[in-house]
Amino acid sequence: MANQLITIKEIARAALPRLIENLVFPNLVHKDFSNDFVSGKGDRIQVRKPVVLSAEEFDEAKGTSVQDINESSVEVALDKLATVDTEFSAIAAATSIDDINRIFIEPAAAALAQKINSDGLELYKDIPYVTGTAGTTPSSLEDIANVRKVLNQKNVPVSPRVAVWDTEADTKFTTVDAIVHADKSGRVKALRDGSIGKIFGLENYMSQAVKKHKSEATGTALKVSGAVEEGATSLSISGTTLTGKFVKGDVLEIAGKHYTVTKDTDEAANNAISEIFVYPALDAIKDKTEVTLVGDHTANLAFNPMAFAFVTRPLSAPSGVESYVTSYNGITLRVVKGYDMKHKKEMLSMDVLYGYKTMYPELATRVLG
Repeated sequence: MANQLITIKEIARAALPRLIENLVFPNLVHKDFSNDFVSGKGDRIQVRKPVVLSAEEFDEAKGTSVQDINESSVEVALDKLATVDTEFSAIAAATSIDDINRIFIEPAAAALAQKINSDGLELYKDIPYVTGTAGTTPSSLEDIANVRKVLNQKNVPVSPRVAVWDTEADTKFTTVDAIVHADKSGRVKALRDGSIGKIFGLENYMSQAVKKHKSEATGTALKVSGAVEEGATSLSISGTTLTGKFVKGDVLEIAGKHYTVTKDTDEAANNAISEIFVYPALDAIKDKTEVTLVGDHTANLAFNPMAFAFVTRPLSAPSGVESYVTSYNGITLRVVKGYDMKHKKEMLSMDVLYGYKTMYPELATRVLG
């Protein structure tokens, strides 16, 4: 006989801590959360960007220099809905919350966390700043020192700084004596378990969801096609046997600076691709300036938490079914028990509504691997 004492509320409250423990990327970035319920996937909300101020040397002759606190906001689409659904019969047969933890809550929380982490690490595509060599796994203290150098050059705040590495880099780093003996750090147990260590002021973590970037454009002797004015956000490129297309996240090196492609282009025609949108805005560039397309790479990330935002809102309870919404530490989770009329089965659903946004790309760097 099913245990009628185990409620949807108990399941939700037991699941949320498990979910938070399994999250990596959202726990390392700026979180925006409120108790305002929204209707569902696709809602757009205004999110305030974290305020950035600068420190200056005090000049007794001039006195203080007052900085304006200018709050700005960006629109964020709650376009991600991670969900795990199962037949309720398997849950209802459980005789204790421990059984439910084993057969549903823990695997469901792990699955949700995997998708949420994976979606967040797609933000690498917004970052044009790079260090490392495409196709070569970072493996030494010198690689981490170079990350520190790039962050310093971009005036990224010294603390906090974090990095998320793929499994290959993690394997390399964990064989370096200085890293093996480094003090572990992390805000929750899962982060401590995933921590490589704090080196040169950089808190390092591993994630299996770090992305591998692959370009679809091929060709040689790539050059800017037509002079580009300073401040432009698009350009044209031609080359010998240029085929395919540039895709969002491609990195172009032009006159010693890096730019990321912000949207997929059309396919090349007559060995050229026109209207390639990039970030940041371009410097003035002469016609026929050489262009280097950074090769396929693993997109490890190093950043200050203000570079990215994880945005979540509680979902409204569906009418006519049993449900419960719970929130903690900037994460909200909904559990719904319903009935599938098409297949005539009771169902249990666990879901999280969220969106990501790159707030300050200049506070991050892509570490090629």
